[in-house]
Amino acid sequence: MPSSLPRRRALASLGALAAASALLPAGTARAATPLRIGYQKSSTLITVLKARGSLDAALAPLGVSLSWHEFASGLPLLEALNLGNVDFSADVADTVPVFAQAAGADLTFVARETASPSAQAILVKADSPLRTLGDLKGKRVGFAKAAGAHYLLLAALESAGLRFADITPAYLAPADGRAAFERGAIDAWVVWDPFLAAAQRQAGARVLADGKGLASYQRYYLAATPFAKAHPDVLAVLVDELRRAGQWVKQSPKDAAALLAPVWGLDADTVEAANARRSYDVQLVKAGSLDEQQRIADAFLGEKLLPKRVDAQAVALFVPPRG
Repeated sequence: MPSSLPRRRALASLGALAAASALLPAGTARAATPLRIGYQKSSTLITVLKARGSLDAALAPLGVSLSWHEFASGLPLLEALNLGNVDFSADVADTVPVFAQAAGADLTFVARETASPSAQAILVKADSPLRTLGDLKGKRVGFAKAAGAHYLLLAALESAGLRFADITPAYLAPADGRAAFERGAIDAWVVWDPFLAAAQRQAGARVLADGKGLASYQRYYLAATPFAKAHPDVLAVLVDELRRAGQWVKQSPKDAAALLAPVWGLDADTVEAANARRSYDVQLVKAGSLDEQQRIADAFLGEKLLPKRVDAQAVALFVPPRG
């Protein structure tokens, strides 16, 4: 019949398209899964993964499309995570999730870097008359609000029999804190690596106290809970790559410093000094392992810095899918 020829041609075309589709690489036919990673300048392991391209390669078989979004500090980063503007947060100080919990953020704890207490410290100038933590009374102290430095300051003041009200706080991001410290606008500065190492090596800053015996300084990786539920396979690969990156930094300190130095705008020796104080030991967050998080939350509540009590254990924890 005359009408059968167009029909046969149409069927032949469909067959050819189907055959061609079968020859395409796996994942080509489906839409890519976007993964928007938020990080800070001091996010060492994410910076390593970004610079080396290793995470892109590891996630390629899952059809993941990566994008990177830099934030000045941890609190805006977790706000963006809660609002759905990013899917995964690079390491933030242990204090930051406490504020996010108090704000009702729907976040999942994915992994943590184990304790690095000497990687944050209270600094004074080399010729400062301040010699003990008790000398901070009545002084102007700079630090980033909600950062690990914030809790270190609270713990340090308590150990000296002081309260937060005994000092004048100056809430400053690291760059602003460094400038204020150098011009004498603040009497002491509480900060973390690599800013800590840079201030020691470049500005001759003296450590009044670090976190040993005061604050263990664990850093947490978090995900938006909807993303964690929808893409546990992606997060499992991400955790594995973070763990490998941490091992590489510790096993190859000079290579890691050479990679990070131009990204951070620091000399390699300063970067290596900073990295030596961080554990970079990436572990899953286990139930019952958040005792210090509770102490942090209670300390902030006691100083009326939180609007309500936070149950640090009442959080979603990432569990990798069984392969």
